[in-house]
Amino acid sequence: MTKEEKTAAIAELQEELSNAPFFYIADSSTLTVEKVNQLRRLCFDRNITMRVAKNTLIRKALESQPEEKGFSALFEVLHGPTTLMISDSPKAPALLIEEFRKTNARPVLKAAYIDSAIFIGDEQVGTLAKLKSKEEMVGEIIGLLQSPARRLASQITASGSKIAGIVKTLEERGQ
Repeated sequence: MTKEEKTAAIAELQEELSNAPFFYIADSSTLTVEKVNQLRRLCFDRNITMRVAKNTLIRKALESQPEEKGFSALFEVLHGPTTLMISDSPKAPALLIEEFRKTNARPVLKAAYIDSAIFIGDEQVGTLAKLKSKEEMVGEIIGLLQSPARRLASQITASGSKIAGIVKTLEERGQ
């Protein structure tokens, strides 16, 4: 790779990683070409960008990002064969890895970057797969906020019918 090609590759990685709120760093070595193509197809179907890159290029792309993003914690996992999985969903790559590993030994998760949180190690796949999307969280919060209002409304209607029942009983006794 010439110096110009490396510079272009780093610039491309910088752009992809700076615009990505969620990305995974995995090891998909030892997979056959057929299995890698199958993994790429699954990634494409789920809107996950899969990219194999050299660790030094990834590191340089991450080093150029602002310090507050906390990418420096990812440097320790940049060794050996590296596959980047970039997605708009925080859990889509984890679900894909879990599904793919039902029949294959790899990819193995090295690390994941989820909205400034860093998850290191393959044991994190289960945790990442259980993450809730923003829409799911908003739905749960709305449900929780509506719950007290529903209870209050049901108590008011129940109280009203109880009072009506008491008034009716008193009327009948008075006659």
